Amino acid sequence: MADLDWAVMWAPTVPLLEIFIRGSVVYLALFLYFRLLRREAAGVGITDVLVIVLVADASQNAMANEYRSITEGLLLVATIGFWDYLLDWLGYRYPLFERLLRPAPLLLVSHGRLMRQNMKKEMITEEELLSLLREQGVDSPRAVRRCYLEGDGRLSVIPGRGREQPRRPG
Repeated sequence: MADLDWAVMWAPTVPLLEIFIRGSVVYLALFLYFRLLRREAAGVGITDVLVIVLVADASQNAMANEYRSITEGLLLVATIGFWDYLLDWLGYRYPLFERLLRPAPLLLVSHGRLMRQNMKKEMITEEELLSLLREQGVDSPRAVRRCYLEGDGRLSVIPGRGREQPRRPG
C-alpha cells in the first residue's frame, strides 16, 4: 500500500479534450464500419467475435494514447457511452438518423421464392437461410409469404395462409 502513487493513479497525463476527441473519432469510425459493412443474420458467429476482439485491440491505442490514470480511462468510457446514447437518441428523435443508424429490412423470401440478389448482398447462403427458417418453425420457403432480414440481424417470417406446409406429391 505504501507504493501506491495517488497522483499517477488520478492525475491525467494526457489532456482530457484529446481523450474525448480520440474516443469520438474512433467510436464514430468503428460505428460506420460496422453499420456499412457488417450485418449478420440472426446471431454472432466466431468470425464476428474475432472481428470485435481485433478491432478493440487495434483501436485501443488510437483511443487511449497510452493513458495511465483512472480519470483518463473513465473519461474514455464516458465518451464511448456518450456517443452510444447520443446516436440512439438522435435515431429515436429524427427519421434521417433512424435510417442511418438502423438499416431497413431486407426481403429474403417473397411468396415462397428466394430473393437471391438480396441474399447475395448480405452473403447469406441458401443453407443458412433454410436453417434460420427452420428455427422459426418453417420447413420450406414455399410456406413463407415474406421473410425479412431485420436491421438488427434477426429474421422476421410472415407465413403463408394458415401456415400450412405445401403438400408433396406421392
